[in-house]
Amino acid sequence: MPKQPVRHAAMATFAVFAINGFVFASWAARIPAVTRVLGLTAGEMGLLLLTIAAGSVIALPLAGTVVGRLGTASTVRTGGFTSSFGGLIIATSLALGSVPLTAVGLFFFGVGIGLWDVSQNVEGADVERHLGRTIMPRFHAGFSGGALLGALVGAGLSALHVSMSAHLFAIVVLVVAAMLTVPRHFLPRAAGGPAAEAAPAEAPAEAPAGAAPAKGRSAWSESRTLMVGLVVLGAALTEGAANDWIAKATVDGIGATESGGAIMFAVFVASMTAFRFFGGRFIDAYGRVPVLYGSLGAALVGLVLFVMAPDIWLAGLGAVFWGAGAALGFPMGMSAAADDPAKAAARVSVVSTIGYVAFLAGPPLLGFLGDHVTVRRALLAIGVAIIASILTAPAARPLPAEAHAAYEGSGR
Repeated sequence: MPKQPVRHAAMATFAVFAINGFVFASWAARIPAVTRVLGLTAGEMGLLLLTIAAGSVIALPLAGTVVGRLGTASTVRTGGFTSSFGGLIIATSLALGSVPLTAVGLFFFGVGIGLWDVSQNVEGADVERHLGRTIMPRFHAGFSGGALLGALVGAGLSALHVSMSAHLFAIVVLVVAAMLTVPRHFLPRAAGGPAAEAAPAEAPAEAPAGAAPAKGRSAWSESRTLMVGLVVLGAALTEGAANDWIAKATVDGIGATESGGAIMFAVFVASMTAFRFFGGRFIDAYGRVPVLYGSLGAALVGLVLFVMAPDIWLAGLGAVFWGAGAALGFPMGMSAAADDPAKAAARVSVVSTIGYVAFLAGPPLLGFLGDHVTVRRALLAIGVAIIASILTAPAARPLPAEAHAAYEGSGR
């Protein structure tokens, strides 16, 4: 394929990741304010956040099939419009002070984010293959950079006492405009896009555009795919817990203001963004598994330091290590799932499902634990998942091209 369309697709994919991060952080950075507006405890807020997880868990297993049928561009649009619809409901519900209506909005928000996430990762893996070098972490840096901007905007609006409802209405306008323009620059489906990737390994990788994928062995039965999912599980929980609780843990556990909590979240995201932007060079130089060991180890050290630090400055240093450690696990897992282009969409869907169960369902459960031991102390539970990811990290080794057929046939 000519280089220019691939470069355009790379820029469009980066933009879609960035907008996704901005949208998610715009919500996450202001969870303390939402908790206050609705009059909820940490445990009750955790229960409310489970509705996002419920929507995503329903959408994620189906996303690979949707990508295979519609292509990544149409699936990204569908996810963006669905999450925007959820955002409108949330904005209305917060203005009314309605917890049940907020739950409905968060459910649709979760469905949209799930479809959006799988499709952008499949597109990112396709672009990465066409470029011939590791670039997936840079796309996830786009997500983190968007999240950093979203966190800073959230902190500023919180300091200015701008309502969350007005904030969300503005976000919806941004997302709809982006969905109408950016995905049109994705790679054509007939050029090895998701219509081909959703087919089984026995089918040609260059399947005709619009062709229905043939049925093959389910990616859920492949032990390597499941092990990669476990690697991503720990990394996703590490990132998701920070997104949902680092701001509130800073406010409740260290005595900072709501703006201070949002700034701590921004510190975490800034560290994660920087390491994602430059992380591809380390992966190409040293390999996925050694970088995974280093990343997950840094996440564990940073988490413990944040929880145990006696003051906000040491907690901030912990957030830096925590963000650096959380940076590369998720994108490396997506690349590992997409090693074989013939099954990329199905395997990315499986790994994303496992990761997002942790990313979205894990943090609310920490909220219940936080009702008993404080949110800040509850974060130590993440260490168990990080250790499990360290133990399963070897599963993310690149799959040799000559092993694709054997891998598909054996279900390993």
